[in-house]
Amino acid sequence: MNPKPTATRVSRCEVYRGRIFRVEVDRVTLPTGHTLDMEVIRHPGSVVLLPQPSPSEIILIRQYRYTIDRYIWELPAGSLKPGEDPGAAAARECEEEIGLVPGRVERLRGFYPTPGFCDELMIYYRCTELGAPAPGSTARQDEDEDIEPRTFTLAEARALVASGEIVDLKTVAGLALIET
Repeated sequence: MNPKPTATRVSRCEVYRGRIFRVEVDRVTLPTGHTLDMEVIRHPGSVVLLPQPSPSEIILIRQYRYTIDRYIWELPAGSLKPGEDPGAAAARECEEEIGLVPGRVERLRGFYPTPGFCDELMIYYRCTELGAPAPGSTARQDEDEDIEPRTFTLAEARALVASGEIVDLKTVAGLALIET
């Protein structure tokens, strides 16, 4: 496969900066010669966890999502902090979101969930050898999180996908990465 020419950025304007992402409008000339404005969400990237107490189990979290105004079952995940190693972020998020520390963190794959307008890379990690946090651990859920972790068998989790109970695409993708 021959690589195609890339677009040329003519200008960039940041139109919004929030605590998780920023929005930019880039004026670009495409390989076709057309020049137009492209809205881009810039995201630092994230980690998605597949916490497995055993090879046949997965821990999902039930979390309220304001954007869709409902609670959903999903894999634990979190945004990378500036300069943070993704593997270290996976261990941190595991402790913060499910209250367990992984003894082993294994990188599986990375996916761009919405490359048409966002540069976020979601990196999936299997977390195993789960144990209690160290005494005095300061890991806590973020203030915007209302999380309930629960262990499911992989068959139960996949049944939640099939029934439409799991509506989160990162979770559907993550469950597909686990061999049965």
